Amino acid sequence: MHIDLNSCFATAEQQAYPSLRGKPIGIAAYTAPSGCVLAPSIEAKRYGVKTGMTVRDARLLCPDIIIRDPDPRLVRDIHVKFRSVLQNYSPLIVPKSIDELVVDFSHLIKKEEILKLAWDIKERIRKDVGEWMSCNIGIATNRFLAKLAAGLHKPDGLDQITSGNLEMIFERLGLIDLPGINTRFQARLNGEGIFTPLEFLRAHLNVLEHKVFKSIVGYHWYLRLRGYEIDDVEFRRKSFGQSYAIPDKTSDPKKLARLLIKLSEKMGRRLRRHGFRAYGVHLSLVYTDLTYWHMGRKFHMPLYTTEDLYKRALLILNLQPERKGVREIAVSCYDLEKTSLEQLSFLDDNDGKRMAVQKAVDSINDKWGEFVITPALMMGMKDVILDRIAFDQAKELEV
Repeated sequence: MHIDLNSCFATAEQQAYPSLRGKPIGIAAYTAPSGCVLAPSIEAKRYGVKTGMTVRDARLLCPDIIIRDPDPRLVRDIHVKFRSVLQNYSPLIVPKSIDELVVDFSHLIKKEEILKLAWDIKERIRKDVGEWMSCNIGIATNRFLAKLAAGLHKPDGLDQITSGNLEMIFERLGLIDLPGINTRFQARLNGEGIFTPLEFLRAHLNVLEHKVFKSIVGYHWYLRLRGYEIDDVEFRRKSFGQSYAIPDKTSDPKKLARLLIKLSEKMGRRLRRHGFRAYGVHLSLVYTDLTYWHMGRKFHMPLYTTEDLYKRALLILNLQPERKGVREIAVSCYDLEKTSLEQLSFLDDNDGKRMAVQKAVDSINDKWGEFVITPALMMGMKDVILDRIAFDQAKELEV
């Protein structure tokens, strides 16, 4: 079962503020005309407002649209309640994004009971998450078809794909409507005479494996289209990163250093919260002339504290081949290793003390709010690099 909250970021605002209900609203990264709409409400979508559109274009389509900044607290609260509802039905829950969950019921209930259960879940979401919250539910024998079913009738839909209706559903869709098929894959399929999902389904395995995808990916698609589960894979965490689009473009090393330490603090908090330390740091810059520079370095000693991460990132920043105005900056840490108190105890006294102090600071910030205690270089940066939440950060939220 694939469950997708409808227009989650926007509907969360309407749930929290009843005066917004029934009105077209858009959540934008920045409310200026050039800002990007992250999530239009169901009402705004009826005017043609879409994710990725500028605020300016959204207002042209819908002059009465209400544009609001994201409120990560609301969305996190909705996600935690959403996941809690589903945990009453099954322990086999996989968050796919902040507003999407996949639930495995294959070993828990009889097939004929699944639709009744889906309607019950819809009611529980309205009751326990919010009366203004609605969801789409898709049911199938694998994740791929369940996600496809969840998108057939938005908003507030409920569809099931079975062997009996699979071809009928594929007949009325295009290749791009299939999850995971982008324009590049579409071109590959078209090159072998496959122009519709039904032709895709009926294609011979050899064609998919040796001509279209030219790898085992073709075999995976052959199975996926027929309802076999092959996507039940959890990938190991490889990195943590933070990025920022700088409103006032700058080449000033002091300003860049201040931005870099806040990004390092946000990144370091996530690294430590998940019980990792890192051996590598990567920095990338997009300049005002739209050129791009990046560099990564690996180090012999593990990096754990914000100070460790920041100093290495600053070292890389100072290796720029030329100084130019910067419009975007991103830092990430990689080559991760799970850590524990036992591992930290083997470090020398100075490292052990610094890590103990960092853990104490993190604990205080966990209890009283982000950046209650910060490095001195970050003073006065409360409204710089604001808290944001990405659609795919669900695994970082705990119930």
